Amino acid sequence: MKDTTTNEPQTEAHQTVRLKIGHKDGIRSMQIGFTDQCLTAHGGLALWADFLTRMGFREALRQWLPHQPTSPNAYDPTDTALGLMGGILSGADKLSRAAHLGSDPALAEVLGIEAMPSQSTLSRFLGRFGRGSVEGLSRVHGWALRQAQLAGAEEILDLDSWALVHEDGHQEGVRVGYTRKGLKPCHRPIVAALFGCKLIAHFWLRPGNTACLSGAEPFLEETLARLPAGMRVGLVRADSGFCAERFLRALEGLDQRYIVAVPMRWRVRELCRHEDGAWSPTEVPGLGVQEVRGNSEGRRLIVLRQRIVDRPQGGGRMLLEVPGYKFQALITNLPPSVPPVEVWRRYNGRADIENRIKELGDQYGIKGFCCRSFWATEAACHLAVATYNLCVLFQQRLGQPAKSELRTLRWRLFRRAAVFSRPQGQPTLRLAVRGQDARRWCLRMLAKLRGDPDCDAVETLAARGRLPSFL
Repeated sequence: MKDTTTNEPQTEAHQTVRLKIGHKDGIRSMQIGFTDQCLTAHGGLALWADFLTRMGFREALRQWLPHQPTSPNAYDPTDTALGLMGGILSGADKLSRAAHLGSDPALAEVLGIEAMPSQSTLSRFLGRFGRGSVEGLSRVHGWALRQAQLAGAEEILDLDSWALVHEDGHQEGVRVGYTRKGLKPCHRPIVAALFGCKLIAHFWLRPGNTACLSGAEPFLEETLARLPAGMRVGLVRADSGFCAERFLRALEGLDQRYIVAVPMRWRVRELCRHEDGAWSPTEVPGLGVQEVRGNSEGRRLIVLRQRIVDRPQGGGRMLLEVPGYKFQALITNLPPSVPPVEVWRRYNGRADIENRIKELGDQYGIKGFCCRSFWATEAACHLAVATYNLCVLFQQRLGQPAKSELRTLRWRLFRRAAVFSRPQGQPTLRLAVRGQDARRWCLRMLAKLRGDPDCDAVETLAARGRLPSFL
C-alpha cells in the first residue's frame, strides 16, 4: 500500500467568511470570524445569582433534593437544579433547550454553577424523584412565602385547574381529558395563588383524566397548613369546577369565607328567567342582581344579569331562552352585610390567576416539561413554579411597584451581553451597558440587591427622564 502520510505542516481551515450586507448606500461586506473570549448573551443573570445567594436559596434547596452523591467527582445536584432554573429564565421550555445553553461559554460562571447540565444529566436528575421526594420539593413554595414576610397579612387565596396538552401522549400521567381544544392527552394541574403578593402558594400535577375537583379538599388543607405563621386567608375564590357540596363543606369546616362560581344548571337557569321585577338594579349600568337563600345555613346564592348592550365585555353565559343578557351565579358564605354587587366585585379579581397560569405555561416552560416519569415531570414543574416565585421576590427586592412578567425581565434585564474574564485571577463580568446614566442605574440596582441603606432610589433618576426604563 502506498504511504500517503507526509511531514508537511497541516494548514488550518480559513476562519473568516465575508457576507454581503445590504445598506442604504449600497452593498457592504462584513467579515465573520470567531473568538475564544468567554462571552454570554445572559450577563444580567448575574444579578439573579447574587439575589439567590443573599436569599440563601442554594442551602434551602439542597435539603429538599433526594440526591445523595457518594463520589467526590459527582456533579452537585443543586447545580443541576439551578442550571435548569437558569435555563428557564433564559427562555428554555424543554430539557433539550436548557441543555443547549451549555454552548454559552460563560453562562455557568454567571449562574455560579460548575457547568450547564446536559440533557442526559437533567433526565437522570429528574428521574431520581419519586412521590415522597416530590412532596418534599413542593415545600420550596412555602419557603418563598416566608421570604415575602407575610406575617400579619390577610390574603385572598385563588384556586384553579387547567389542562397541559401533550399531543404524543405516551408519558406517565398523560391521559385523554377535556381541554379547550376538545378531548386531548394532557396533564391536569391544580394551583393555589395568593392574589395580593402574586405568589404561588401550592401546586400539584395530576393525570389528564382527573376532574377539577379531584383531590381539591386535601390540596386546600395542605395549602393552608403550609402558609407562613401569622398570615390569614380572608377569602377563598374558585371557579365553577370546584362547586360541589363536599368542597363547600370542607371550606366551612376550615372556617374559611369563600366565593365560588355556580354552574348554569337548570335550577339556576330557572332563576335567570324571572321577570324584570325580580331583579334589583345596581349602580353599575346594565347590571341587575337577585339573591336567594342557599341550600345550607349561612350560604347565599347570588345571580347576576348583565345587559349586553350596556356591558359588551361583561363576563357570564348567554342563554337562548333569555336573549340580550349574560348571566353569572355565585355562592358565598359572606355575611348579609356584604351587598350582592360587592360579592360580585370581590369575585372578579379571581381572573388574575388566569394570568399566572398563562405566564407559567408560556414563559416558564411548564407546557414543554414532560418527562417519561410522572414524578420527574412534576419535579420539573415545581422548579418552574419556584423560579416564578423567586422572580416575584426579586422584583420586590428591587422595589418594583408592580410585578413584571418574565418576558419583560428577560428582554430588559437578564438578556444582556457580557464578557467574562479572570484578570489577575479575579472573576470579572463586564456588562454591555452604554451610557454613564444607564451604568449608574445598574450600580444603584446592585446596591438595592445588597441592601445598602445609602443607595439612591431608582425612581429619582427615572423621574428626571435620564435613565432607560429597564423594568
